[in-house]
Amino acid sequence: MQQLSHIKNVIEACLLSASDIIDHEQLAAVFDHQISHERIRLIIDEISADYNQRGIELLKVASGYRFRSKPEYQSYLNKLYATKPARYSRAVMETLAIIAYRQPVTRGEIENLRGVAVNSLIIQTLFERGWIEVIGHKQLPGRPELLATTHKFLDDLGVQALDELPPLPNLQESLIRNQNHDLIEEYDHQKDKNNDNSK
Repeated sequence: MQQLSHIKNVIEACLLSASDIIDHEQLAAVFDHQISHERIRLIIDEISADYNQRGIELLKVASGYRFRSKPEYQSYLNKLYATKPARYSRAVMETLAIIAYRQPVTRGEIENLRGVAVNSLIIQTLFERGWIEVIGHKQLPGRPELLATTHKFLDDLGVQALDELPPLPNLQESLIRNQNHDLIEEYDHQKDKNNDNSK
């Protein structure tokens, strides 16, 4: 069996170099499944503790683990990168929030809660982003699709479960802060207004 310090270094290197979230199974495969998931979890806990006083942290999310910069240093990072994160439109955020906090819901229920028709482009964008999925059909005429959020939504939000969702007003900021890949482009407010008024 390899020395603990070596195993820890390998796991840390894997987590730091991963371009996406990495889970226990992937890490176990690195060691040809000679190390148990429980041992990997304990080592990850040690690595996480090692970064307590650093500028980055090891975050546990729904699908596994990833490193990210600590939120308190975001203002400094914003100065480093010329491109600022895209902001989400009101219509996109309202639709996503309804699905997240009321799931499972149908498109008709979303429209009733928003008070306006939901533009197909909004739903399509959320599907393309990987944040929502169809989990069934409601037993109503036409059998409308039931929409719910995905593990990827939780991952991008930086939480492990739905009961950890941030307060509603902070949802957009949490998504922007926690994502480790490009954000969807923002609809401009006029486009949203036109889309809502055209329905």
